[in-house]
Amino acid sequence: MNENARVYGFEPYAPQEIINDGFGLGGSSPDGGTIEVNSAYIVRDGKPYIDVMGEFHYVRCPREAWRRELCKMRDGGVRTVAAYVFWIYHEETEGEFCFEGRRDLRAFVLEAADVGLDVMIRIGPWAHGECRNGGFPDWLLKKGCRTRSNDPEYLSLVRRFYEKIAEQTAGLYYSDGGPITGVQLENELVSNAAHIDELRRIAIEVGINAPIYTATGWNSRYGARIPESGVLPVFGAYPEAPWSNSRDKLPPPQCYAFSRNRNDSAIGVDIMKDTDKDGWRLPYERYPFATCELGGGIQVTHHRRPIISPMDVYALSLTKLGCGNNLIGYYMYHGGTNMIGKTTLQESRATGYPNDYPILNYDFQAPISEYGECREHYGLLNMLHMFARDFGDILAPMSAVLPVWPAAPDDLCSLRYAMRTDGESGFVFVNHHVHAYELADHTSVLINALGAAFPPIDVKGSCAFFMPVKMKLGRHELKYAVCQPICREGSAYFFSAIDGISPEYCVDGEIIRAGGGRSVISFGDVRIVTLPPDEAVYLRRVGGAVRIGRGCNIYECGGRIECAEGGEFEYDTWNGTGFDTERAGVPEENADIAIYKLPSPPIAPSHPEELAIGGERRSDWYRVEVTSDRGIVQIGLCGDVLQLYADGELAADLYYYGKPWRLPASLLYGRECYIAVSEMRDDFYREF
Repeated sequence: MNENARVYGFEPYAPQEIINDGFGLGGSSPDGGTIEVNSAYIVRDGKPYIDVMGEFHYVRCPREAWRRELCKMRDGGVRTVAAYVFWIYHEETEGEFCFEGRRDLRAFVLEAADVGLDVMIRIGPWAHGECRNGGFPDWLLKKGCRTRSNDPEYLSLVRRFYEKIAEQTAGLYYSDGGPITGVQLENELVSNAAHIDELRRIAIEVGINAPIYTATGWNSRYGARIPESGVLPVFGAYPEAPWSNSRDKLPPPQCYAFSRNRNDSAIGVDIMKDTDKDGWRLPYERYPFATCELGGGIQVTHHRRPIISPMDVYALSLTKLGCGNNLIGYYMYHGGTNMIGKTTLQESRATGYPNDYPILNYDFQAPISEYGECREHYGLLNMLHMFARDFGDILAPMSAVLPVWPAAPDDLCSLRYAMRTDGESGFVFVNHHVHAYELADHTSVLINALGAAFPPIDVKGSCAFFMPVKMKLGRHELKYAVCQPICREGSAYFFSAIDGISPEYCVDGEIIRAGGGRSVISFGDVRIVTLPPDEAVYLRRVGGAVRIGRGCNIYECGGRIECAEGGEFEYDTWNGTGFDTERAGVPEENADIAIYKLPSPPIAPSHPEELAIGGERRSDWYRVEVTSDRGIVQIGLCGDVLQLYADGELAADLYYYGKPWRLPASLLYGRECYIAVSEMRDDFYREF
């Protein structure tokens, strides 16, 4: 068949049966708010609701930065901040609990609430999170009890840990009028429903009582053996799998193909079996499709160092949304820096795990970096998040409908597309991106959805988008739009043009072409605002208004509009009919950096083992100076491992993966700084 003559249609729509038994989940707040869960979506205050959840670890960020970084998350469209409560960080020595400084869980939850975020605490007790022993303290492993089981000795220690968490979070749960709406029990426990049940019972008994409890549902294609009631199974997907033992290029990830499979079989292959021997199948039809670990990036391991592009993350999230995802959860959304306690606290082969991770660096190539920089996927993802906030009550009840011309994960030639619909209206999703692979281009693609024939479009290069079908714009019907909806403000609807495709709308049967650049089109009492893609990524709802940063990422903090990039900046504010330009900030001169190679090591490194992973290596040393504490400086050195020592202490490190090392000048200014760079060998997978 000539592809140009093919019409891309969809399987017949079949209404999904909604099961409303609640599964033992849900709750109410003192102000009359409610949270309920049915088999298709979460219901908040009586309306279908799509949450956006972003992982951010309070112990991996300086306490003084929490508020600023949480504000960036909120204004990037995140509605719930998720955080592991790592046991080893809070009870490194048996019986000595610490909830001070950056370990202050209560202060973190209160800070999140104050900026308007809900909170999901992931209480383990085993967490993973690339933490030493998966978060278990060393002393626990020496006890001899069976961890991650209903061993009475283990459970008594877990109860004591949970009691301390309950003390820290007392009065902060949704039922108290607080921000904690969810609790995750354990992590990646694939075959012990009885243990998860017992953890939930203990948590509730000591006062950890939230409307939603979750448990990771991945394992084989059949799902993990978790309780069928009392917990919501949550899933994940990543662009790459640096935990794989392989040092070769991996096959195309399945998460970039539209399907009904909620599992990404690559997650956790380092610690779990491939299938359940008795063929256990999780009853997926009982639960909404919810995620907690969509890869906001990926952490590099010593033997595997992928480069995650902004489109890797955006296309993944968009594809899962098209597959029916009704809780958008990222891991990580904000990178961080590990602490050092009595030992280093990262996962390593020395602690019996399959991977070596940096001692300090947990940047994760996330939308917000280890040091608070907003990467390009921060803005891309926000377009999905604003849509979920403004149109989630419409999208959440819609079923995912697969195409009549499906594309398998390893099919790099066929068009990847799907639809979500209620049978009357819907959204067509197209993904033309796979990490580390190039897809065949498609010209003059004809899509027909719900009887609406889209004009021919070219799907080329690296892109991912969705388009509305028979969408209501006030009293008008948008039969189709060759544009991506983002948000609405009053009677104004904001859309992003799609790269390489001319914007076109069919409103009440009339064809409207927006042309290039920014445009505002009035149609009766409705305004259609079309933004070029390079402006749409800076669209935010900030300080109670819709605004566009002029090439910068704006957010509100402390009652002021701020810019993540710092310095003087401009932004445009929607006034109901057009935009007003405003200027804020003050000019700043960022630090300059000077790097001098040294003939010999100036100090004895405190962590030489990291410079010699895989065998002894030559190391070169450099002295580093910065002119001020302003801004970010870029280190152009490359090698196997880079370590920064400031006043003799390890202050930062990096497994080089092809990207320049970016550090805040404040980390170096006024300190005696040296960088050690160990010799690079051909002993790891690389994408540079």
